[in-house]
Amino acid sequence: MPDFTAAATQRARVRVPLRFHDGYRVDTELVTFHGLADGQEHVAVVLGDPAPGTTPLVRLHSECLTGDVFGSARCDCGPQLREAVERIAERGGVLLYLRQEGRGIGLYNKLDAYALQDQGLDTYAANAALGLPEDARDYTAAAQMLTALGIGELDLLSNNPDKADQLRALGIDVRDRVPTGVFATPDNVRYLRAKVLQTQHTLPLGELAGLNAG
Repeated sequence: MPDFTAAATQRARVRVPLRFHDGYRVDTELVTFHGLADGQEHVAVVLGDPAPGTTPLVRLHSECLTGDVFGSARCDCGPQLREAVERIAERGGVLLYLRQEGRGIGLYNKLDAYALQDQGLDTYAANAALGLPEDARDYTAAAQMLTALGIGELDLLSNNPDKADQLRALGIDVRDRVPTGVFATPDNVRYLRAKVLQTQHTLPLGELAGLNAG
């Protein structure tokens, strides 16, 4: 994990209204940054306005072109993004959209891993078979972004305990980890089960066992 030594600063803020395919609309501010540790163009989506004394709700959402943009059913990223925007807007907080495609291995490698998954490997074993980390994500830049936004305490909208652990190690006070919804389909159930079994995501394994991949 890179040293969390240099402070990032806000570069620009711009109003961007969002509209989703189901008709949901919300006004946001997108914030860009100078000085992020990994040099990537991550962006913060500021949603709603927390009431005085309320801890902001925050999600770290890793970029997923296939799920977020194309609506791929092989993962749950698109539905999680849609859910997170509305839940954060209702309470007030921030969604950090992080340029970490494929758990940090990149788009092409992710698609290569998909091909291996079609041969029977799970998502983590497929990465390993390609000589890549199971999860290459580092959240130093996320901690820098939160600090630049003045957020030192938060509730984290995530099923992934590693996100909370990394943020805490970087000095962010994660008060609570709030689970996201379960967006299981026959096309992604093997992927979701692997997340539970391999990286202890908080998903109901019993419910997932009732779905079989087509």
